[in-house]
Amino acid sequence: MLATPAALTAQQTPADLVDPFVGTLADFGQLSPAAVAPFGMMQLGPDTSPANHAGYDHAATTLLGFSHTRGVGVGCGGAGGDLMISLRYADKPGPARIDKRSETARPGVYRVRYDGGILAEMAATRGAGVLRFTLPRAGTVDLRIDPRHSYSKRLAASWASLASDDLRADLVAGTVCDQGAYHLHSASRILVNGRPIHQRLTTGANDLATLHIAGKAGDAIEIRTGLSTVDGRGAASVRDTEIGSKSLAAVASETRAGWNRVLGRVVPSGSRGQRALFYTSLYRVMETPVAIDDPDGRHRDNGGAVQTSPKGRTRYTNWSLWDNYRTQMPLLALLQPERSADIAQSLVALYAGGKAQWSTPNEPFLTVRTEHAGIALLDMHRKGIAFDAAAALAGMAADSDTLKRGTPDEQIEAAYDDWATAELARDLGRTDLAKKFTAKAQSYRPMWRSVFQTPGADGDVVKARGLYQGTLWQYRWAPIFDLPWMTQTVGRDRLLGELHHFFDAGLFNMTNEPDIQVPWMFAALGQPQATADLVRTILTKPIAHPYTNSGKLPVPFVGRSFALSPQGFADGMDDDAGGMTAWYVFATLGLYPLVPGEPWYVVTTPAFARSDIDLGKGRTLTIQRSGPEDGRITQASLNGRPLPNYRVQHADLLRGGTLTITTTVTTATRIVPQLQDVAAKTPKHGASRPR
Repeated sequence: MLATPAALTAQQTPADLVDPFVGTLADFGQLSPAAVAPFGMMQLGPDTSPANHAGYDHAATTLLGFSHTRGVGVGCGGAGGDLMISLRYADKPGPARIDKRSETARPGVYRVRYDGGILAEMAATRGAGVLRFTLPRAGTVDLRIDPRHSYSKRLAASWASLASDDLRADLVAGTVCDQGAYHLHSASRILVNGRPIHQRLTTGANDLATLHIAGKAGDAIEIRTGLSTVDGRGAASVRDTEIGSKSLAAVASETRAGWNRVLGRVVPSGSRGQRALFYTSLYRVMETPVAIDDPDGRHRDNGGAVQTSPKGRTRYTNWSLWDNYRTQMPLLALLQPERSADIAQSLVALYAGGKAQWSTPNEPFLTVRTEHAGIALLDMHRKGIAFDAAAALAGMAADSDTLKRGTPDEQIEAAYDDWATAELARDLGRTDLAKKFTAKAQSYRPMWRSVFQTPGADGDVVKARGLYQGTLWQYRWAPIFDLPWMTQTVGRDRLLGELHHFFDAGLFNMTNEPDIQVPWMFAALGQPQATADLVRTILTKPIAHPYTNSGKLPVPFVGRSFALSPQGFADGMDDDAGGMTAWYVFATLGLYPLVPGEPWYVVTTPAFARSDIDLGKGRTLTIQRSGPEDGRITQASLNGRPLPNYRVQHADLLRGGTLTITTTVTTATRIVPQLQDVAAKTPKHGASRPR
């Protein structure tokens, strides 16, 4: 895994196909090539100047160092960058230059040469990492460890120990968007050629710790670090348990195997490029949320108290639910149901002390926001994932009184949460509570008729009437939980006509989440071909992207929404903790969870002729396409039973078997909702990275 891509074996595994450089250019995706394990809190990777939100820009040639944490495509200024380590020759002037030709990354590992030949290699486990520098020549090198480096606001940093054999730091920083703060503890061990050096680091301005090392050509200097949400003892335990004295290659190999276990539960057919983009997307989906238990099960909750997970259970954090409850959480429920039980129970625990919608001042790890946790919980409950549903219901009911309801989008989002509370109450036999929250959920309807049924002159104005991000036209479709009422109110034929207008007039925005479900609504309303054509266009062709989070571009950006390149995404499109890449994975499989909280999927033409999904317990689901990818969709069937509404229930999928989507070649004229704008300028960036 530490060799160049050319040295990989001919029999490539899913992990070998992942390209961690996708989405690392400028503001396209806000991702990083850092070494990370599945659902791991350790993200050990490069920091460059200039940097994007995750500390790295693929176009940068200046290296600042290597840090141990970062958010994954989560917007604002990101968060993380903890404990940045740099190593340079004492006599080397000017900035450290990256040798871009030497730079490689695979799941769990990152490697680069810089500064005239210093080789930096790193590998990560769930909570620990190994960073190794190999010297090209003799000379004194300065090892610097900066506890105050951060992508967000650094609130506190102190050294608990400066001994090279057990270097400990206590860190506090603003979390994503500087909403709240997270507390972190690290424990590092410094080795030269595999042996401890028994020295003490010195500190200078801003607590920068320094160690001068007289090196020889070929010397290997390693820093082995563990992270804990609890204390320095916990961080040392993580370090010693997860990596101990294992070689860098052994750590890399174990993490690669871990990635292959989670990625390999889906096996698609297709070209190497198609499979590489699929697995790269699935890789991003499975980076979050992160597991935070120390080896003894201890962790801190979001109130700062130390808790201990029961044996066999794991606590998760690092939420970005406003972004990914629609796609990433349902995808984990399908592909990682065992892990989803712990994720669900971790969400329930947020309600114990009164759940904050963003972050608290005492988060155990960097996080973003927790809105719509109740919708995610209802969705998992209805998909057979076990957790304390009664405690979840109590928390969701209490949480309702804290929801904002001032602007039109806030009213719709609060209504969706209230609907989830009502539905969970109904499932648990609480008819009184179900009735109360159904009425509360439906109270948004007069506002929708007034504001959204016929959008006015400000219908295409980003942030009109106080909207958070997006336009009235885009939020118009947000009450997807109430689609039957919306259809009855507007009329099915008129609603379909307005959906066509939404795309034909260039009102759709693929770069943000509020309207990403809209292409799938055609199928739900009886026009499966429109959904198939739209989804295929988004997956395979450059389209116009007129919107940013703050406004509308004078000239739309035209490019691929998802691509196997450092650009990777449309301009200004964040991956949002797997929110967008999960959309891509679902779309290529030909499934979409249109209404999170209702356990069924829209079925459309899959991108692959065949995909096999390991459902666990000896069951396999095969999704196959019979006919051309661009053909007319004529039928969907599960184990030979037709699905007349192009819907399939989650429980039926879990039984395994074969989901078949049949398409035919046709020369008939099709009325396809439009997405492309040939008059817009094509971007100059985004050429595929040499591999």
